[in-house]
Amino acid sequence: MDTGPIWTPRLTLEPLAVEHAAEMAEALSDPALHTFIGGSPATAEQLRNRYTRMVAGPPPGGDDAWLNWVIRLEGPDRLVGYVQATVAAGRASMAWVVGTPWQGRGIAGEAALALLSWLREHGVTDIVATIHPDHTASSALARRLGLVPTDARMDGEVVWRSE
Repeated sequence: MDTGPIWTPRLTLEPLAVEHAAEMAEALSDPALHTFIGGSPATAEQLRNRYTRMVAGPPPGGDDAWLNWVIRLEGPDRLVGYVQATVAAGRASMAWVVGTPWQGRGIAGEAALALLSWLREHGVTDIVATIHPDHTASSALARRLGLVPTDARMDGEVVWRSE
């Protein structure tokens, strides 16, 4: 799947590159951000290593496509988060994360809607997202995307699925 840039009125979703690591480490540096997504803030070096693996793609022999974009907010021209999807056999598991200073501005919704549209344009019809049961903002966004909660759980998170 071709993962070029995706544009919205305020954002550019840029395909992930190793060079994004330092700015993304800063954007995702608030420990409170990791309350629902787990872990702790990564250093620029840790993200460089992770992004190197991610850009290389999934291990050979798998059917999955790893699709990753950073979210660039126009105006201040800075990276503020990311969206991603793992796609296999017409099904995508998508995720979104926006750094704490930029939350509450509709950025996650704008980026996630753009990703959802892109996935559908590329023939993906079955969309899922896993969301911490206490993360009300992400649950509200999932509803806005047309996803509904299921009884299924993955690593303690609720699996949301397209209707």
